[in-house]
Amino acid sequence: MTENLIIYYSRKGENYFNGEIKSIKKGNTEIVAEYIRDAVGAELFEVETEKEYSPDYYECIEDAKAELKGNARPELKSYINDISKYKNIVVAGPCWWGTYPMAVFTQIEKLDFSEKNVFPIMTHEGSGLSGSVAALKKYCKGAVVGEGLAIHGAEAENSKTLVSKWAKKNLK
Repeated sequence: MTENLIIYYSRKGENYFNGEIKSIKKGNTEIVAEYIRDAVGAELFEVETEKEYSPDYYECIEDAKAELKGNARPELKSYINDISKYKNIVVAGPCWWGTYPMAVFTQIEKLDFSEKNVFPIMTHEGSGLSGSVAALKKYCKGAVVGEGLAIHGAEAENSKTLVSKWAKKNLK
C-alpha cells in the first residue's frame, strides 16, 4: 500500500504548444503524474469524463470556458470514493481558464480530505499554478495544501528531473 495518490486529468490529442497546435498521444499532465509515481511511488487515478471533449483544441477550450462559467460538474466514467489510506494527494491537471478542468472538481468534491496533505500540479503554457492553490483550499476541506509545481506543458516530456526532485522533497 502506498501513501501517495495522484488524481489527474490529462488531455491527449490536440494541445497548445508554444503558440502552435500539436497532436500528442499522451497528455502532458499524465506524463508528469507518471514521473511522480516513478520517483516516490503513488497510485494514479485518471479523471475521465463520460462525455468526451471535442478532439478539436479550439472547440474543447470553448466547451471548457462554458463549463467554468456555468460552474459545471461533468459526469465521470468512474470515481474514487475513499482516500482514507493515503497521506498525500496530488491533484494534477492542465490550466484551463485559470484553474483545473471542471471534471477535477466533480471528483474532489466527493472526497473527505481531513488530515490529508494536498499538492497542486498544473501543466500550462504560461499560467503557472494560476488558481490551483486557491481551488484546493476551497474544495479540499480539512487538508493542508502544500507546495505546488507548475510545469510548462511543452516541456513536460523533459521535466523528469525537476518533477522527481519536487516529489522526493514533498511526498515523504
